[in-house]
Amino acid sequence: MPDAIDQLITGFDRALRTLSGTVSGARPNPARGITGADLTPEERRHAAGLMRVNHTGEVCAQALYQAQALLARDPDVTACFAAAAREEEDHLAWTQQRLAELGDRTSLANPLWYAGSFAIGLAAGVAGDRGNLGFVVETERQVEEHLSSHIDRLPAGDARSRAIVAAMRDDEIRHGMAASVAGARKLPLPVRALMRVTAKLMTLTAYRV
Repeated sequence: MPDAIDQLITGFDRALRTLSGTVSGARPNPARGITGADLTPEERRHAAGLMRVNHTGEVCAQALYQAQALLARDPDVTACFAAAAREEEDHLAWTQQRLAELGDRTSLANPLWYAGSFAIGLAAGVAGDRGNLGFVVETERQVEEHLSSHIDRLPAGDARSRAIVAAMRDDEIRHGMAASVAGARKLPLPVRALMRVTAKLMTLTAYRV
């Protein structure tokens, strides 16, 4: 029981920091020391829209990992989620910093996406540790595709955003591989398709709102 209470307190603190924008990265920002070209107003708005999507994706990741860790049976699986969540906090800080540099804001819908992702994470946890890990593998696979597309879509002169997104992608690949090695079970096709539809809705919403 004390461990469960500690997890809830830690999770509540993480939720507050995630939604209030007070997170700070433990690792250096990948854009440090990189000078990008001047962006036109249109390029700046587009880059900000993409980075806002990425920031919202990290808000969702915090909620997912928190919920999944609560229902994990194996302590090693819980530790796997905790390690990934710490790195995702870096992503959260990096994307927020880049949005500030671009003179833009985070998504107004983040609290709703956090709540929805937490519920999805609980549902994944109910499936047991192998299903829980399988959800991570599929999530990270889709996120990797999403981040790769953003590298291609960012303005040519936005080297700072591109460096951040590339570092994020590398981390997501490692998270998926770690979950696979830990014993992930492949998710059914309908579940994977539903995850893709949900991610698409988030992307369209966060780009503008």
